This record gives sequence, structure tokens and C-alpha cells, in this order.
Amino acid sequence: MNTVIFGSGNGTNAKAILEAEQNNQLGKAKIVGVFSDVPESGILKIADSYSINRQLIELSSPSSRISKNDGKKIISELSKFSPDLIVLAGFMKVLPKEFIEYYKNMIINIHPSLLPSFKGLHAIERAFEYGVMISGCTVHWVTETIDGGKIITQVPVRKMETDNLEMFSQKIHAAEHVIYPTIIGNISIEFHRT
Repeated sequence: MNTVIFGSGNGTNAKAILEAEQNNQLGKAKIVGVFSDVPESGILKIADSYSINRQLIELSSPSSRISKNDGKKIISELSKFSPDLIVLAGFMKVLPKEFIEYYKNMIINIHPSLLPSFKGLHAIERAFEYGVMISGCTVHWVTETIDGGKIITQVPVRKMETDNLEMFSQKIHAAEHVIYPTIIGNISIEFHRT
């Protein structure tokens, strides 16, 4: 199952996925490429350190939403990797409708809250400030509705009275690093049954 990771940041989830692949924990999933919209992003450096094909996404606008034309260019570049699954791992751009339709039921995302609570940006900070005692992370299918696709799994993370924001964030990210590779492995098993 050819799998491509999209990310914009440090790439800690990508690193966890690539480590899981090295340890034969991704089932039939094979990471064939890493795409990023940020030239100096950590995720591209991680791709280099694992000798994974990497691709810089050059966008015509700094907008948080990728244009239809840029979406077509990404599809063209991505087609070289023949992806069966696209994994969004800290990808901070909104994909255009045409891209999501082209890869329908092939894109997953991980979000650092228990959806539908705290959709969108800064989810951990907002949950912490709201005073929730349990938050966590959600893996879901990607649709046009931001953080609104069908939930695949969720992992709850308890906030202790002594947790500050940094500690709470670390706990949620640690849960992400366990669950995301697991789900990719599970999807690869289902993929090979069909």
C-alpha cells in the first residue's frame, strides 16, 4: 500500500510512522514519499534522514487554502508515487475540493483533540484553556469539512491538575505517535483484503 505523508512542521508524527515501518509495524504499508509546503521544515529533513523521496509543494499563494490550480499540480506530482493512502501529519494547508474528490477515501488526518470538540487550529491550547480534564487525539478520514470526516479512532488523554500546557501537549503528541502508525497498519490490512 503506497503511502505518502504530507506535513508542514517538525515531522514528529512522520518520524514515528517511519520508525514503525523500519520495525515492521505498518503491515503492508510502504512510505514512498513525503510532501511539504515549507522548504526548511523538519519533516523534509526527516525524509532525508530516512532516505525517503521528498517533494516540496510550491504554492502560488501564501493562503491557508490551496488553490484549485495548485491542487492540480500536486495531483500531477503525487501521481508519480501511485499513492494508495495519503497521510496528513501536521499539514497546515486546506486541500481543495478537487484534490479531496480525486483521492476520495484515501486521505487520513490526525487531530490533537477528541473531535468534534476543538476543531481547527490550536486545539490543544484551546482545550487546555477551556479547562477540559480529558482531551486526546483523533484519526479521521478527510472530507471537505475541516476536521469533519468520519472518525477512525480516538485516544483519550487525561489532564492532571499538575499538568501545564507543555506537559499536556507532550502527552497528546505521545498518544499520536502510537496511534497513527497503528491505524496505518490496520488500514493496510483492510486494503489488502479488498
